[in-house]
Amino acid sequence: MTQHHEVEFLDTHQHLIYRQKAGYSWTDDVPALAGKEFPLSLYQELTRDKGVKATIFMESGANDPDYQREVHMVAELAKDPASNILGIIASCRVENNEGFDAWLEQCSDLAVVAFRGLLHSLTKENVQSPVSIANAKKIGRQGLVFDLCGPLEQMPNAAELVHACPDTYFMLDHCGVPDIAGDDWEEWKHGLDLLAGLPNVACKISGVTAYCGTRPVTLETIRPYMDYVAEAFGTSRLVWGSDWPVVDVGKGIGAWIDMSRAWLAGFSPEEQRAIASDNAMRLYKVS
Repeated sequence: MTQHHEVEFLDTHQHLIYRQKAGYSWTDDVPALAGKEFPLSLYQELTRDKGVKATIFMESGANDPDYQREVHMVAELAKDPASNILGIIASCRVENNEGFDAWLEQCSDLAVVAFRGLLHSLTKENVQSPVSIANAKKIGRQGLVFDLCGPLEQMPNAAELVHACPDTYFMLDHCGVPDIAGDDWEEWKHGLDLLAGLPNVACKISGVTAYCGTRPVTLETIRPYMDYVAEAFGTSRLVWGSDWPVVDVGKGIGAWIDMSRAWLAGFSPEEQRAIASDNAMRLYKVS
């Protein structure tokens, strides 16, 4: 039982929101986040006794003109060892050729370990376009991971992109964004299976408490999804993330860490460490 409490997390999905530095208009429609600041100091306060040893910052959906400024800001924060930020997952516009190479080059000096493409606003044609494929291949050539995040209907399109880029390693965020509120198990399972069947993709155990809707935000509600992801990907292709502060749409980061520990208790000590931190260190190349 003690081992289960000793597992330390590397949080691969830490958002930070400094509104004086960047705009985050998507938060306006999320009451738990609207108008609020989410600085590093607050994250550290909330996780102080929760066994989080370090983090990887995840781009926070900054408005278009601001996403590059966000990366520079976090790169400054990360220079302080007390930040415990080991790397940055930067935003990019994979579907757009203009400025892509220059941004990739700029990021090589900024502790960037991965890029993320948000698929929510893209069409199938965008995701599978020659431009997106070429740019995703460039990310792989830099030895970096490409995080993918999008709604259910984009998962088959994402699988085509992954298939076209065998030398790029991809990370599927938030267990593939299941519609837990709507209980749409079959569509989610179909998309997840397509991605899990490809060797160059891993999955992030994160974000799921925000998708419960009116269903109770409990381990009982989310466990079937986490269990299925573990079965589909295997424990060597899973990483953990908090999705803070979006996790406040659920019950907050403390409750999510407790649920994660309770879920991990079903695995061997080695598997627990792999999911909590070791896989992330290997895949994102941080230590």
